[in-house]
Amino acid sequence: MSAPSHAPALPRAAVRAGLALSLALLLMAAAAFYYATLAAQRGRRDAGSATTVAITARGCEPTELTVTAGRNVFQIENRSERAVEWEILDGVMVVEERENIAPGFPQTLATRLEPGDYAVTCGLLSNPRGTLHVLPAANAGLAKKPDLAAFIGALAEYKVFLATKADAFVRAANALAGAVKAGDLAAARTLYTATGTAYAQIAPVSPLFSDLDAAIDARADAFGQREADPAFGGLHRLEYGLFSQDGTAGLAPVADKLVADAALLKARVHDLRIMPQSMASGSAAILQRLAAPGPGFGDSPYAHGDLSSFEAAVTGVRKVFDLLRPMAAKTAPDIVAALDRDFTVLGDMIARRRAEASDALSDAAKAEFGKAATVLAADFSRLRETMDLSQ
Repeated sequence: MSAPSHAPALPRAAVRAGLALSLALLLMAAAAFYYATLAAQRGRRDAGSATTVAITARGCEPTELTVTAGRNVFQIENRSERAVEWEILDGVMVVEERENIAPGFPQTLATRLEPGDYAVTCGLLSNPRGTLHVLPAANAGLAKKPDLAAFIGALAEYKVFLATKADAFVRAANALAGAVKAGDLAAARTLYTATGTAYAQIAPVSPLFSDLDAAIDARADAFGQREADPAFGGLHRLEYGLFSQDGTAGLAPVADKLVADAALLKARVHDLRIMPQSMASGSAAILQRLAAPGPGFGDSPYAHGDLSSFEAAVTGVRKVFDLLRPMAAKTAPDIVAALDRDFTVLGDMIARRRAEASDALSDAAKAEFGKAATVLAADFSRLRETMDLSQ
């Protein structure tokens, strides 16, 4: 009878490596639990101190709000029957926003506000706007501001990037209008994707020209009669005609208006005063939209060019992150590393979907992209807070 065999003993180095890996995983789990606990505690504090505003089918309740300058938290309740957005506006500039607020669900928005009077949007573009009065705080002037000298290079490079993309958008809009007026449906459909992609890469600064953004990129859900509303225009009106109505009839005036708005946008970009706060806040808003699959996912509801529009939006945000990286790496290297991983994950996902040669995404795929975008949005928000780049 042979002696029982025994598995060979693991080398000490392997045992030590296994123990080290287990310890690292435990530490990561503990850190995740710690940060989740802090986030939950802060969320409860925010909810307890929040200013509540409700959005109905006709507007905001109340129509006027008064708060004190500094950090403020708002709880927005959607009491209408469609997904809505709520924005704080300083002239044509969006200071802060929440998009795709589902019916029956509240969302929380936290922001820093300077003294003054602001307008707030209340659901549909045709609804009357509300007013937000921000009173001076007792400790006014004590808020920490980022050192703009450190961002000079990034701001200059971003201005060049925006000018290049604005030029591309103007050219694409003109080509699209030409195809529409020639009645060439196939060409117009192809050129629509290129035009939408060009605009999506400018989107992080679209809060600086909310009036033009509404004219160029507003979706049908923002209008009372949706697609049948006479005020519905811009990219998505063209998309609806080309892909849902399968024709170019009646689209020439819409295309001409898009060309005019594109030219005006190019002039606005030339004169824009870009700040690091606006770069960061606009990027955060884009990521929040991407993280909430729904009517706005991918911004391609009729053409179903979901992947192209998603990729273009991520590319625009990635440009902002790359420009902020040198400053971010000095103060938050761990968050920078996390964002690098997040962008890599999304890039790999996009590449795998590209290999399938389909621009449309299934609901399951949209949910998958939404989860990855949620992680990216959370890490970007952490970076924004750490660098004091809230508006």
